[in-house]
Amino acid sequence: MANSMKVRAKTDGEITTVKVLVSHPMETGTRKNSNTGELIPAHYIQEFKARANGKTVFKGNVGAGISKNPYFAFKFKGASSGDTITLSWLDNKGASDSMQAKIK
Repeated sequence: MANSMKVRAKTDGEITTVKVLVSHPMETGTRKNSNTGELIPAHYIQEFKARANGKTVFKGNVGAGISKNPYFAFKFKGASSGDTITLSWLDNKGASDSMQAKIK
């Protein structure tokens, strides 16, 4: 899923705030198709990670209870304007995506 994330990363000098919107269906596996009555297979993000300056600054284990197109926001210390943050996710079907963004 190329280009599945929209990112804003901004620092105020000490604290960096990152906001990420991920395009993903996030199916629970319990919802039925309205036409066929069959269950829609589970398809959800299992892990979301962020790395900056060679270290993990955020890692979350995600489950089926999160809504479609999840939004993640977090803060961390130790980055400067112009640094690069790398964001990635992995879902239960083995699909993944990653991208880099510059911190403003």
